[in-house]
Amino acid sequence: MKKLILSAAFALLGAASLSLHGNPLTFGNKRVTIISPTLFRLEYANDAKFLNDRTLFAHHRDARCDDFTVTELGGGRYRITTSALRMEFHDDGFPFGLHNFEAWFTHNGADKKFTLRNRKGGNLGGAISTLDRVAGPIPLDEGLLSRNGWYIINDSGKDIIKDDWIARRDADHVQDVYCFLYGGDYRAALADLGRISGNVPMTRRHVHGVWYCRWWDYNADEYRQIVDEYRQHGFPLDNLVFDMGWHTQDATAGTGHASNRGWVGYTWNRKLIPDPAALVGDLLKDNIYISLNDHPHDGIRPHEAMYKAFMADMGLPADGSTVMFDAGNRRYMETFLRHAHGESWDMGVAFWWLDWQQDYLYPTVRGTSTTHLAWLNELYYKESQRNGLRGANYSRWAGWGDQRHPIQFSGDAHANWKVLAFEVELTATSGNAGCYYWAHDIGGFYGGKDPELYARWTQFGAMSAAMRIHSQYDAKLDRRPWLWGKQAEASMKKAYVLRSELMPYIYSSVWQTHRTMVPLNRAMYIDHGGSPESYKNPQQFMFGDLLLAAPITSAGEGENKIAKQKVWFPAGDAWYDFFTGERHEGGQTKTVAKDIDQFPLYVKGGWLLPLQPYRERPASAPLDTLVMRVYPGADGADNTFTLYEDDGLTRQYEDGRFATTALRYQRAGDKVTLTVTPNGGTFDGKVANRAHRVETSAASIKNIKANGRPVKAIRRGGLQIIEIPAQPVDAPLVIEMQIGK
Repeated sequence: MKKLILSAAFALLGAASLSLHGNPLTFGNKRVTIISPTLFRLEYANDAKFLNDRTLFAHHRDARCDDFTVTELGGGRYRITTSALRMEFHDDGFPFGLHNFEAWFTHNGADKKFTLRNRKGGNLGGAISTLDRVAGPIPLDEGLLSRNGWYIINDSGKDIIKDDWIARRDADHVQDVYCFLYGGDYRAALADLGRISGNVPMTRRHVHGVWYCRWWDYNADEYRQIVDEYRQHGFPLDNLVFDMGWHTQDATAGTGHASNRGWVGYTWNRKLIPDPAALVGDLLKDNIYISLNDHPHDGIRPHEAMYKAFMADMGLPADGSTVMFDAGNRRYMETFLRHAHGESWDMGVAFWWLDWQQDYLYPTVRGTSTTHLAWLNELYYKESQRNGLRGANYSRWAGWGDQRHPIQFSGDAHANWKVLAFEVELTATSGNAGCYYWAHDIGGFYGGKDPELYARWTQFGAMSAAMRIHSQYDAKLDRRPWLWGKQAEASMKKAYVLRSELMPYIYSSVWQTHRTMVPLNRAMYIDHGGSPESYKNPQQFMFGDLLLAAPITSAGEGENKIAKQKVWFPAGDAWYDFFTGERHEGGQTKTVAKDIDQFPLYVKGGWLLPLQPYRERPASAPLDTLVMRVYPGADGADNTFTLYEDDGLTRQYEDGRFATTALRYQRAGDKVTLTVTPNGGTFDGKVANRAHRVETSAASIKNIKANGRPVKAIRRGGLQIIEIPAQPVDAPLVIEMQIGK
């Protein structure tokens, strides 16, 4: 509860210029907003013209905390105290600065002083906008997390959102600073980012599935052939990306890019795809989702099929002139999006690949200081929220606040071992800035014709937010896995099958990220920041709560391409090799060797890891069989993982239309109890009955009972398998067993 403590002198004098009740708190031309115990906003505005409009970063203006006290210290000085910090400042008529403001918070067991002058040392890194033409490691932009325990996001002068459109900020609003003082509690910092900037929304499930993408001018039959080949070779598939070849490329007007003016286009190339509606419709019936490449920079030009209708809606003659692309003009953008995208939306296209928005020629939206990338990500995401669907964006990272527009495309990197290793580190740190879901070019974009490199990149892709391949325009470069030799194909098939099986776990972890802002791929220090080793191992990351991955990023030796990777196993848990079941005690670092068919992937002992059987369409297959992989926990273990399900496409989850199932592991001595709680909740497409399969690495198990009835286990592939026939999902399942050493 907020408390106000005033000196007697102050109470007698009064202060018409002060508003010390409520939150925000006004002190003349200064205003302080307590957003959480560890996050506050500092403003200074001439004539107290404070800002209540949203910005692309500060999206939630109603975020407030009431648990603080305000103390008047005399002489225009004040103290504000929360459960995590205290600040003192002087209402001296000037903006917050070094001489009139300071704060203290607890970090590593001691009080630490904070001022707006503090140097940003110890930053743990964040994301970067693009890997275009990157051939090796490059500096990361800053993230929110720092070993110093604080971070500042300066939103001063940034454009605002007025009536749902971009606008310039009043020049009298001088200072707008967000101070995150979290000490060693990195999760608190990430939660604070969500409070002020908005949590990452639930993504459509299929974007976390398997993608095929290649820069090539395919015809309709070839797209159908690709889908057939995935099925014939036993590889899963959820998404097809049509690169520039889907539209005509015969423009003679416009700025263009690289070698031609045809990068921008919205007229279907009917020489290649005579009936695009039929193609898209047939693929959708097969649960293959289509996205289209879009370089909107030149807008709609005279050669486009929708040119006349567009110009008419703009109130202009269709006389061969072109309206320059104007992202800051509401009428232009609404008209542009309606005509450029409308026909394709109606066909069933799922979302757009917003490409080429680094804007080396025109970096900002006209009349603003905002980049095209940031603003178009906002507009395209909103546009994709059609007919009750969740938004689905696919674009480069635009910085603070862009977590509201997932997912991100990392750009056209060169293919080599150095870039692969850098992508591992980048993926682990990007969540520090809110960039939670990368869709990398698996295998690299430029070059990369080494089958071993591609196979290792694929293993990393299986542990990323989206398993998406891509490559440059090259007749000899196609990343369909079966074109790379038998050894590489066999290796990649194992990674693809793993990805298909992991979908229930991945989607449940995505839901956790949505709720908590804890990244899906996260650096080790987010969970284990108290251990110095957690800061020393950028080659590994947690993938959700239960999986630790350390992808191979160097060439192997011998016929089986055996390569090594250093792995740090956090203390407090036992970690089990997903592929072999080998146990590793926590609190140690090992060098692990793996042949081309495996990579370092470990499961935390004492939990139920939810999987599904291999599915050809992993992101849309109903979960009619729940596979639970379980590795022994310590005596006394009692751990619960929550399986999350919804329809995977719509925003109905926002209204509570989803289901959760608690998966509980308990151990007392040699007795292990696995409990699957009744599935709570409802949504369209929810299965009524579900079979269960337990896969355990325990050397021996006996006296197995399912809901009190004896059942048997069979040994398969180094695992003990217990099959439970289908039963209603709203009925409990309790499996008891005794395990041997």
